[in-house]
Amino acid sequence: MAPVTPRTSKVQQSNNGTSSTNKKMKQSSLLSFFSKSSSTPTKKIGAAGKSLFSTQKTTTDNSSNESFEKKPNQTIEIDLADSNDDTDSEKVSTDKVDPSPNKSTSVDQVTSTEETLIDNSSNTTTDRRGKRAINYAESDDDDEKESIQLPSSRSNKKQRLFAEDSDDDDEYVPSKQELKEEKMNENLDDSNFIDDGDEEDEDLMALSTRPKKVTPVKRKMIEATTRSKPKSNLINQKSKPKTGANFAKHNEERYYWLIDEKDAEKRPVSDPEYDPRTLYIPSSAWAKFTAFEKQYWEIKSKMWDCIVFFKKGKFFELYEKDALLANSLFDWKLAGNGRANMQLAGIPEMSFEYWASQFIEHGYKVAKVDQKESMLSKEMREGSKGIVKRELECVLTAGTLTDGDMIHSDLATYCLAIREEPGDFYLHDDYSVDEKSNPDRIFGISFIDTSTGEVQLVEFGDDNECTKLDTIMSQVKPKEIIIEKDNLSSIANKIVKFNASSRPIFNEIKPEVEFYDYEKTYDVLTSDDSEYFKNVDNWPDVLQSYYKNQKKVGFSAFGALLYYLKWLQLDKSLLSMGNMKEYDPVRSQNSLILDGITLQNLEIFSNSFDGTSKGTLFQLFNRSITAMGKRMMRRWLMHPLLNEDDINKRLDSVDLLISNLELKDSIESVFSRLPDLERLLAKIHTCTIKVKDFERAIQGFEDIENLLLQLKDSSIELKGALAIFFKQIPDSLFGNIDTWKNAFDRTKASEEGIILPHRGIETDFDKSLDEIEALENELYELLSQYKKKLHCSEICFKDSGKEIYTIEIPVKAVKHVPSDWVQMAANKSTKRYYSDEVRILARSMAEARETHKTLEEDLRTRLCKKFDSAFMDTWTPTIHAISNIDCLLALTKTSESLGFVACRPTFVDEIDKITGEKLNGFMRFKQLRHPCFGLGTTIAKDFISNDIELGNGKPQLGLLTGANAAGKSTVLRMTCVAVIMAQMGCYVPCESASLSPVDRIMTRLGANDNIMQGKSTFFVELSETKKILDLATRRSLLVVDELGRGGSSSDGFAIAEGVLHHVATHIQSLGFFATHYANLGLSFKGHPQVRPMKMTILVDEETRKVTFLYKLEDGQSEGSFGMHVATMCGISKSIVDNAQIAAENFEHTTRIIKERQIATSGIQGEIVDIPLGLQSDIVRLLFGEGVKNTKLGTGEGVLIYDNNVKRNALQNIFSIIDDL
Repeated sequence: MAPVTPRTSKVQQSNNGTSSTNKKMKQSSLLSFFSKSSSTPTKKIGAAGKSLFSTQKTTTDNSSNESFEKKPNQTIEIDLADSNDDTDSEKVSTDKVDPSPNKSTSVDQVTSTEETLIDNSSNTTTDRRGKRAINYAESDDDDEKESIQLPSSRSNKKQRLFAEDSDDDDEYVPSKQELKEEKMNENLDDSNFIDDGDEEDEDLMALSTRPKKVTPVKRKMIEATTRSKPKSNLINQKSKPKTGANFAKHNEERYYWLIDEKDAEKRPVSDPEYDPRTLYIPSSAWAKFTAFEKQYWEIKSKMWDCIVFFKKGKFFELYEKDALLANSLFDWKLAGNGRANMQLAGIPEMSFEYWASQFIEHGYKVAKVDQKESMLSKEMREGSKGIVKRELECVLTAGTLTDGDMIHSDLATYCLAIREEPGDFYLHDDYSVDEKSNPDRIFGISFIDTSTGEVQLVEFGDDNECTKLDTIMSQVKPKEIIIEKDNLSSIANKIVKFNASSRPIFNEIKPEVEFYDYEKTYDVLTSDDSEYFKNVDNWPDVLQSYYKNQKKVGFSAFGALLYYLKWLQLDKSLLSMGNMKEYDPVRSQNSLILDGITLQNLEIFSNSFDGTSKGTLFQLFNRSITAMGKRMMRRWLMHPLLNEDDINKRLDSVDLLISNLELKDSIESVFSRLPDLERLLAKIHTCTIKVKDFERAIQGFEDIENLLLQLKDSSIELKGALAIFFKQIPDSLFGNIDTWKNAFDRTKASEEGIILPHRGIETDFDKSLDEIEALENELYELLSQYKKKLHCSEICFKDSGKEIYTIEIPVKAVKHVPSDWVQMAANKSTKRYYSDEVRILARSMAEARETHKTLEEDLRTRLCKKFDSAFMDTWTPTIHAISNIDCLLALTKTSESLGFVACRPTFVDEIDKITGEKLNGFMRFKQLRHPCFGLGTTIAKDFISNDIELGNGKPQLGLLTGANAAGKSTVLRMTCVAVIMAQMGCYVPCESASLSPVDRIMTRLGANDNIMQGKSTFFVELSETKKILDLATRRSLLVVDELGRGGSSSDGFAIAEGVLHHVATHIQSLGFFATHYANLGLSFKGHPQVRPMKMTILVDEETRKVTFLYKLEDGQSEGSFGMHVATMCGISKSIVDNAQIAAENFEHTTRIIKERQIATSGIQGEIVDIPLGLQSDIVRLLFGEGVKNTKLGTGEGVLIYDNNVKRNALQNIFSIIDDL
């Protein structure tokens, strides 16, 4: 939806108009040296002439309504009309600019500008100043330079006007009070000279300048002969804004079509098909627009839901709705009463990144419209008519930021496109989505990290519960999602929303037209104007594969991403990198699988408290030095290793780095200096990198080269993964980086941000420098002549904004200044002038610099393309290797941070010597503690460690019972986290650790619903349980907590018993089964793979207090002690007593009913309860399909049911029977 426009009551309008009368005076027509025609001397205003006033009408009281005429001995008041057109040149330069607009710029904070008339025939200078009314109306010629209109009666007189320092008058005899005030403003620098340029945004200067701490000095008017009328009357007459109170009404009438917004198809907001991205503007409004308004609204009407930052000189401006929104959100002051017929607010260009980030953090999109030329280059090209070129440079959103100054995290931020199709989508095609020929749903997903340009896409079949989709979304956690309107099913839509990052942005786009299908995507990629790839053969491998294999859903998802990047103006720069690959969410062949539910339940990346990484396992591991390493560490943690050899190679490297501090320090010292090379490479590819950053990238690769040479010369022998990663750095790095060591002046690039190639390499560049040098020599030759002519050695050149090479002369030498020099500015100690010769040379210098700037840009672009030519062969493999090495450093730091005791885990991958099949898994942890507890201490304290023993001679499952809050869930999570740490290649916080590699960790924790996905508590429990039964193997680690609690006692108990029997007997996974069903242990009393365990407590029956010892031991808990916990929680004694009586009566009644049933059944002798799971197995063995994982077999639904598993299953069944 488009941002809500604030009410107009938020607009702060000036009633007294003082701020408009205190704006800086413009002198562009008299002072600008940018005019191509030579300037003529200004005319002098004689004493007998009439005073000059603005023709602007103002509403005043009777006393100020009279017209002013020049009378003897009266001060002349000059009012200069200002057209305030769109001049597109730079604003007044200031030394200190607040990144935020001034919220309450008062009259005292805005220094008034004075106008001075100077009679050159006299040696004394008389100050005559007056406030001018500022005109905010925009003329038809929006970008023409402003001119100061002088009455024809004064055309035969010579005049000079200068913008005088606001804190100092020119030559006059000050009063005592003024002398005191002047002492506060003695030390003036170049910032005291006001560069008035040819931009009209004086209002914005008032907003962007910091308010002064001291009270501005108030000056009296210096009379020519006698005093004029009181100045206050003159100010009152002119202080009221020229637009008056009618501006709001005029603005509302001019933009009446904004009251009832419609999209480009004329649909109102209430229409279900309303498109908030576009705006309808009637033809009658277009006819009334000025050239500048047309330029603005042509862009804004297509970006209606974006905040459009419009470049004007050295400012970015917001208009109408955007300006009002900025005023409402951030209290930006609205400049004046509206210029260009629109409400406006603005900021200096240097503050763009900051304020764009502020809008983005509030959920808005930001469109950046930049000037494609300066005012000077436009004049050089076609004269002073018309407006400068502006184009939409890019659209910035929370999920697609590319500028490093706006990205506040080293981790990747993703923009994701998703498409869903029914399971029979490929029914009549030869292609099948996967081995499972009949999936319930088919998804296509494509996502991009715009800061690095990496694109990943995947197509997969999924079940009705969208299990794989849930896993991918939990891994990626996109910030921005692109979906086709009415495409996603209800459950898929809820999963996407639930697993997205905080405050995600959703973009619903139109089918086919915007969300490209398979054919449209191909057409766009191969069109004549496509600049992504030369032809299909140059496509990245994954794109070619998806197209040739007709993976239409995944290819269409990429098409949606392509469209969105085109809309953001990022498509050419990012897709042309060709940095694309297929995403594998599982990597089942070489990694430990952590599905979406497990990532959430174990709080791997985000906690359940506030959704941040605080207290998570990722925070424990996130110790990489470089930004690339931090992003790589997140990938490592999503996919811990599975292969024993790979794990041990990492552990060997960790051991080496722990024991060899010299090696570790040498690597860390280099890595600490590396910039984010991965993101810098992306900016080099797009040719948008700054010169200083370009030099930093070269220096970074040089540092890597030096590190390699240092390690080569040393006697250190690299081991394990560290040696492998260093060998992955291509040898071409040395040759490629050598070509850049002396390509240009590196010192100037790093210090001044300019590229200066060595002489003889760039002929045009050399000629341009020679021309600038020649002009500079000529200017300083003139300066030497002026010093002699004016008998003053203190004369020098000073720049003030666009007015470069102004001649600064001390006041004591002003009397020698020729009469044809034009005064530009002054303060109490110096004045600045232009002579005709210097003005012409300054103009030539400005044009030469503009030409040289174009050559610099062209050179920078060519250098970027040359550097980018080694992107895939050299730079990317190097960065990938450095990222992995940085992750090894992070593992080392994590291992060292665990304190005492911590150990290297030992892995044993046992295989049956006869069959060659893997044996069941096992794990042993002695005195294991939670790694996230007590970080930073040398001794582990205040945490009760426990031994974990599962498999390999011990039962594979622990049936864990105990009181509420006794620590059962902590033991469960602690075991899972220890396995992940071990298979990451990290030390484990325990005395000893040995285990077989675990292929998958699956969890079912707690009793919670999922409102976002529309699932009840019991539904969540059973959905997660079903996934465990379908996907778990003998090498999996299962953690099941409180299964069945969401249903009734009988239903929950029956489900818990059935699941535990199937897992323990047939799936044969490792794990824990925590429950409050005390009788559940009786059903598995004789099961060889179920071990009753409990959390130790001390109970005081009199006070109903429980002391938790948090120690895991064998045996079955005496109960859950719910009444005791209720008492400890503060529930009143009477309620707990009544509950205790009710519970005892229920148990007594249940026991009597059971005894009565037995008595009435007629059964004699001892009664033996046969577990229901055993009964089912016997029936399947005798009457079903036997020991098979078929529908009627004992191992129904078991994923891996090989001979070893079958043999163990039969042994389990016979062991239970023997125990009976």
